[in-house]
Amino acid sequence: MKKWIPNIAGILLGLLFVMSAVMVLFNLVKMPPPPEGTPAAMFFGAFGPTGYLKFVKIFELVGGLFVMIPRLRNFGLLLLGPVVVNIIAFHMFVGAGLKAFSDPMLLITIALSLYLLWEGRKKFASLLV
Repeated sequence: MKKWIPNIAGILLGLLFVMSAVMVLFNLVKMPPPPEGTPAAMFFGAFGPTGYLKFVKIFELVGGLFVMIPRLRNFGLLLLGPVVVNIIAFHMFVGAGLKAFSDPMLLITIALSLYLLWEGRKKFASLLV
C-alpha cells in the first residue's frame, strides 16, 4: 500500500477531531439545545455542567493533533479510541439507534479510525504481549 494514504487518512481524521474540539472549547458555534425531555437532552443536561464534555474535547484535540503526525499517530489513536467508542455508543443508545449509521460523518470517522488502526496493527500487537 502506498505510504501517503495513511498520512492523508490521519490528517482527515485529525482535522475532524481538532475542528470539533476547537468549536466547543472556544465557543465558536452555539450548539442548539436538543428537544426537551429527549434522552439527548438528559445526557447533555447531566454532562454539560460537570465539565466532562470539555474533558473529552481536550482528548479529542490532543488525539486529533497526534493522529495528524505520523510518528505520534498510534498514540493519538490510543487517545481517540475511547472517544470513538463513546461516539458510537451515544448514537446507538441515546441517538437514533441503527439509523445513526446513515450519518456520513459517523461512517467516515469509523472508517478512518479502523483503517488507521489496521495500518498500525503490528505496533499495537506488541501491547498485547
